Amino acid sequence: MEPADTPRSSSLKELEDRDLVALLVERREDALAELYDRHVSMLLALAQRVLGTPEEAEEVVQEALLQVWNQAERYSPDRSSVSTWMVLIARSRAIDRLRKRKVVEKTAVAAQREEGAGHTSPEGARAVLHYERGNRLRAELARLPGEQREVLEKAFFEGMTQREIAEATGIPLGTVKTRTLLAMKKLRTALRDDLEALL
Repeated sequence: MEPADTPRSSSLKELEDRDLVALLVERREDALAELYDRHVSMLLALAQRVLGTPEEAEEVVQEALLQVWNQAERYSPDRSSVSTWMVLIARSRAIDRLRKRKVVEKTAVAAQREEGAGHTSPEGARAVLHYERGNRLRAELARLPGEQREVLEKAFFEGMTQREIAEATGIPLGTVKTRTLLAMKKLRTALRDDLEALL
């Protein structure tokens, strides 16, 4: 990163937020530093309000800024201001972390209940995680359209390849592949938060 007192860096202070984001696309670290200076207080306050701890709030802000850096080309000034965009990213990160924390706490309580009041073993916690994940997967499978559920069940529970599924059901192979893809996409979307927290 360039020193803060170089003419180039000092001139960044005169730029609009959206111009700084354009510089992020060019991988200008000094532009990210300027955005950080402008918005860090607001982002920290938001993250701490959601999470309750300054340590986690700082981690969330770092994650949010990394996302801003990596996804700068996705920013559209027609949709929101830069500050709103950054707030939405930080808020989403904070809520994701809060959900994960709640799942971990819930799992620990369930594991402790299963193991008894004395202690929680890693094996007990893993068993509870596996059980919860299985229940969630079964519930989401049941929500899939019948034709999509059929191909997944044959693949997962019967160990059949897509070609074998096509031969067994008389469905064209391309249709089996499409149904599998659609079903997996729906499951991934439905289970994303749970699986990230549980795995």
